Amino acid sequence: MYIVYIIYSLTTSKYYTGQTINLEDRIRRHNSGLSKSTKSGIKWELKYKIELISRSEAMLLEIFIKKRGAKRYLEDLNSY
Repeated sequence: MYIVYIIYSLTTSKYYTGQTINLEDRIRRHNSGLSKSTKSGIKWELKYKIELISRSEAMLLEIFIKKRGAKRYLEDLNSY
């Protein structure tokens, strides 16, 4: 299974969207500063995750969320 996730930085008030097969390890890496693109935002909090069957589906959803904006995507989900 592939997981698309959205995390939120309590430090910078920004969202980050990614995809992985090991969510616990990925969030640990974000919060330990091992990920260059998110090390300035430590402490990250998981806001959303969805499991998908294939990596291609996960990549398409990740791109869709990034184009739309994570905050807006989450707001749209909550409006249903």
